Amino acid sequence: MARRLSYVYDPMCSWCWAFNNVWQTIRRELPADIEVRYLLGGLAADSDEPMASTMQQSIKGYWEQIQQQLPDTEFNYDFWDKCEPRRSTYPACRAVIAARSQNSQAEPAMLLAIQQAYYLQAKNPSNDDVLIECAKSIGLNEAVFTKSLGQPETQQKLLSELRYVRSIGVSSFPSLVLEQEGKIQLLNYDYQDPEVLLKQLR
Repeated sequence: MARRLSYVYDPMCSWCWAFNNVWQTIRRELPADIEVRYLLGGLAADSDEPMASTMQQSIKGYWEQIQQQLPDTEFNYDFWDKCEPRRSTYPACRAVIAARSQNSQAEPAMLLAIQQAYYLQAKNPSNDDVLIECAKSIGLNEAVFTKSLGQPETQQKLLSELRYVRSIGVSSFPSLVLEQEGKIQLLNYDYQDPEVLLKQLR
């Protein structure tokens, strides 16, 4: 019987960015009977308000903490000077859903495009124009994506997914959840060693 591994994340979660390399290794080495599913966590709801300076300092602090623990993780701190940050990750989450709706295999590429725009190129994925640029960069149809991004149905899909994630006990990101024989199990993982998770699946 196939087992399903759900990767629960937010496109603007800095710890998810830090986990990216290990996650790619895990995906390549998963047992053949594992089906992978991506689920959105939704860190921060829609907001047009500029992010408070105290919140900006806190998030910059997370980036610095990650770089101390995981020196291979890159961040472009120009973001904090070039952009007007907002505490709003739902737009990036909806962008992933819009990408999925156009191409069911596009999610990993869309996630990486958003992460690279944010963490390496100092662009703001809370803004639709940045998300549209990300979609174009991975070969999605711009007009179709733009329309889907703003549709109420996309927001409803996001809210439904967030409810499901909460219902299975996930409240931090990234989280790895194994579903088999009707049972749900949160798995342990390590930001540097893929074997910590892989051993639980073999």
